[in-house]
Amino acid sequence: MTDDQLLRYSRHILLEEISVEGQQRLMDGHALVIGAGGLGSPVALYLGTAGVGRITLVDNDTVDVTNLQRQIAHSLARVGQPKAQSARQAIAAINPDPQVEAIALRADAALLDELVPQADAVVDCCDNFATRHAINAACVKHGKPLVSGAAIRFDGQVSVYDTRDQASPCYACVFPPSEQVEETRCATLGVFAPLVGIIGAIQAAEALKLLSGAGMPLAGRLQMLDARSMEWTEVRVPRQAACPVCRGRAPVH
Repeated sequence: MTDDQLLRYSRHILLEEISVEGQQRLMDGHALVIGAGGLGSPVALYLGTAGVGRITLVDNDTVDVTNLQRQIAHSLARVGQPKAQSARQAIAAINPDPQVEAIALRADAALLDELVPQADAVVDCCDNFATRHAINAACVKHGKPLVSGAAIRFDGQVSVYDTRDQASPCYACVFPPSEQVEETRCATLGVFAPLVGIIGAIQAAEALKLLSGAGMPLAGRLQMLDARSMEWTEVRVPRQAACPVCRGRAPVH
């Protein structure tokens, strides 16, 4: 770690739960972020400012003026650019240290099979259930921890799914893929701008904890926020022995 890096990351290094060793783990770490919109913006920026060594951003959308109400990684000057590339520029403007790869493709099963094994932590910032389940299946298959968040209207939720821990559920344990779920889009229902910042910041915190080894992850606990009253509800979510995705990976305790 250079003198410049010791100075830049000094506020992390001062934390005994992180210190020089944990900061070095962040700098050696690789985070895969799926989605560079409302949730992905604060995730990408906080992972970048924290000095995560490699960040892969995946998003097949482009920046639109309607995104700027909440997607803080983007700017008016970058309207029309791929969101992944715009977020990479936003990170570089704050911290040139991370190696950021921008992939302007949809995160389908084939791409996830290629990218997930390379990552130390995966952060799901997408906006649809099909992609969430594809990300979860890839994380279970390759034994990678998943930080998942969602936000619509005034309602947000966040959790960590880490099937390296025998007791931890996967996303499909909590939200079975067989369930008929009505897709909700902020383009039709709206979203409270700071909500994605709150949920995205928690996702970034959980990813940084996983990468650095600091603290206790949110695995097995689903946190839900009603931003109308700013009230949090936490639900303990056990692993399901009959889960079609993670059963057979390890015994359930």
